[in-house]
Amino acid sequence: MSNGTPLGEFLRARREALKPHDVGLPEHGRRRVPGLRREEVALLAGVSSDYYIRLEQGREYSPSPQVLEAVAQALKLNAEATDHLNRLCLAASQRRRDHGHAEVSGQLLQLMDGWQHTPAFVLGPALDVLAGNSLATALHSGFDRFDNLARMVFVDPAGRDFYQEWERAAHSCVAEIRAAYGFDPDSTRIAEVVAELSEGSEEFADLWQLHEVKSKSQEGKHLRHPQVGDLHIAFAAFTVNGAPHQQLVVYQAEPASPTAAAFDALRAMATAPEQAERGTPGPALSSPEA
Repeated sequence: MSNGTPLGEFLRARREALKPHDVGLPEHGRRRVPGLRREEVALLAGVSSDYYIRLEQGREYSPSPQVLEAVAQALKLNAEATDHLNRLCLAASQRRRDHGHAEVSGQLLQLMDGWQHTPAFVLGPALDVLAGNSLATALHSGFDRFDNLARMVFVDPAGRDFYQEWERAAHSCVAEIRAAYGFDPDSTRIAEVVAELSEGSEEFADLWQLHEVKSKSQEGKHLRHPQVGDLHIAFAAFTVNGAPHQQLVVYQAEPASPTAAAFDALRAMATAPEQAERGTPGPALSSPEA
């Protein structure tokens, strides 16, 4: 991904994202570097310039929790970015590795299959789609492949139509992969995805260099399916017990809403081929409310 250390890259990116006035420092004349100078971060953190430079250059391997907290405050990191900073300082033996496991438990697959009114799917650290129920597959049927959310957002032409708030989706994808990277900087799969998308999308490459960190949480999405139209959904993501590198993502629609009607139409589309194979008529498709 780069010749620098994960810790050094993160510190440099967050330093360059700040301006002197963001941290209450005067700004005199033309500056030769973007953002803050290393000496300014050191001053704000209460450490020597030489120590901070060693930290950013990867020559200081075991900073104390107090130093990391001071640096986090100097760089105005939020709680999630501060946790990421601390994870980057862990020794390899302390990290939570996924070891490339991509198998979803049979119990979880059975649970998702029983959710006929709710799209649900399981993601790996690099946003690979490890499994999904039939409604989730129908929801993403406009894409070339329902295989990796980041690839679908940045490379698949359907992404910009499907994700109506495309820039928000793009930032979220990159920040989520960056958060997973903090748990396992040596992940082969994350490296593969980052390399592939950096080559295929200049926008992904630019966002990856920002080192923004954000895990999935509860929020809304505005999607547009090519056959059933606009969808306004709420979603939640859950860590899978027994497989902490996996996330279960669940989409929901407000009861009796146009989105709920659209989900009904998608479910009918998903079940129609199965019924056709059995020789039984499928339910009539109905258009969602305008």
